[in-house]
Amino acid sequence: MTDNELTTSRLYNEDLAPVPAEKRTWGMWNIAALWVGMAVCIPTYMLAAGLIKQGMNWKQALFTVFVGNCLVLIPMILNAHAGTKYGIPFPVFLRSSFGTLGSNVAALMRGLVACGWFGIQTWIGGAAIYTLHSAIFGFEPATSVDYLPILGLSLGQLVCFLLFWAINIGVIIAGINTIKWLETAAAPFLLLIGAGLLAWGVIEGGGFANILSDETVAKVRGEGAGEFNFWAIFVPNLTAMVGFWATLSLNIPDFSRYAKTQRDQVLGQLIGLPATMGFYCFIGIAATCATVVVYGEAIWDPVTLLGKFDSPIVVGFALFCLTIATLSTNIAANVVSPANDFSNLAPKLINFRTGGIITGVIGIAMFPWKLAQDPSGYIFTWLLGYSALLGSIGGVMLIDYYVIRRQVLNVDDLYRTDGEYAYGGSGFNWRALLAVAIGIAPNVPGFLEQILDGYTAPAFLHTLYTYAFFAGLAIAGAAHFILTNLFPPAGAPARDALASQEATP
Repeated sequence: MTDNELTTSRLYNEDLAPVPAEKRTWGMWNIAALWVGMAVCIPTYMLAAGLIKQGMNWKQALFTVFVGNCLVLIPMILNAHAGTKYGIPFPVFLRSSFGTLGSNVAALMRGLVACGWFGIQTWIGGAAIYTLHSAIFGFEPATSVDYLPILGLSLGQLVCFLLFWAINIGVIIAGINTIKWLETAAAPFLLLIGAGLLAWGVIEGGGFANILSDETVAKVRGEGAGEFNFWAIFVPNLTAMVGFWATLSLNIPDFSRYAKTQRDQVLGQLIGLPATMGFYCFIGIAATCATVVVYGEAIWDPVTLLGKFDSPIVVGFALFCLTIATLSTNIAANVVSPANDFSNLAPKLINFRTGGIITGVIGIAMFPWKLAQDPSGYIFTWLLGYSALLGSIGGVMLIDYYVIRRQVLNVDDLYRTDGEYAYGGSGFNWRALLAVAIGIAPNVPGFLEQILDGYTAPAFLHTLYTYAFFAGLAIAGAAHFILTNLFPPAGAPARDALASQEATP
């Protein structure tokens, strides 16, 4: 394909184009910083809340979070490979397995979830700004009496939410290089702030031995845990921990396309993800246990905790830090992917910036403050539910790239409407789409059981749902392999013939 044919294709725009080798400037520490910037956020801080409330001690909760993030690192690194090798973003990578048009189905499944997360994180950032103003100007935070009709929040909360939303949109408009700068600059700063919060908890709570004692953790847990069997709740919670970053395990090519080498993307992720998640979850546990000692109640929400400090200067600085943490997470984790995903719908009409603005509008329309109200429901309904869907997409991607195509892609055809990935001209690979449906189907009864009162799934399907991400990945991957071998696509060139087109790692 000539350069003119490439740039005039309706499947091409500059934001979706392969990143040339000379522009792949992200080293190992840039990738690690990206993960620090994404992982240091309020939901990570609060992640252990649901685990401890179910009966886990702090070590078991931390172990579950750490193992879950080590597991999700596997598909993360594997899917990142194509981005670094060929310089292509997630939706373009999807074209090889789902088709040039079918890729939109999988991309939008991931993108719409990101819109929800964008809204949740924007609400959290707006709440931090609202609490900051409350502490500085000394007014009482709004209660339900002050809420606006339909919206369910006060005028002040709405204004702060929209202010933080506008900041996010400003970074989106500035472009991907601004995002790289933001993540790299924020990472060490955010880790220092976390260490400072941990130091406060240890000093004010009387030392680690006191704040992490069985007696203190029992007060944090409250009376809701009931009978406790660690292994009975470990598996579903482990799946939920995997689900926390399941979205990124799919669209990681959106970032790895800028990595200099495969070594940089692998080591950067190894350094950045599990350790940061474990460290910040531990800070959340320790600081919350300290609140039991200091205030006589467990305060999981760091915004609420900081609002109790006496010094407006301390409160202002701390909440400013939380706002930066939320911004760095939101932009990288919840904007880059849907912006590219929406661009993939109509590359000639929607670029990265337009896709980011669409993400922002949908994020508001989803009323995110309602999604963020219940941490328990947020883990078991939201995380488990969408991880089941995304696991199926991940299974198809991995089998297609590593087993069927053996890591060889025809990059030119990814941008052609009549090439290999057009699948006979329809643009849809029905095998991949059917495989995703097959992977999702067994998890639907378990999901319905979580969201519908009075519905009980059959025992086997109830148990299967506790493995939602893993089950979806394995079933969909196997189905895609079988369907592709039973009904091989017409016109696919031999792998050896494409070997010469491989991009330099």
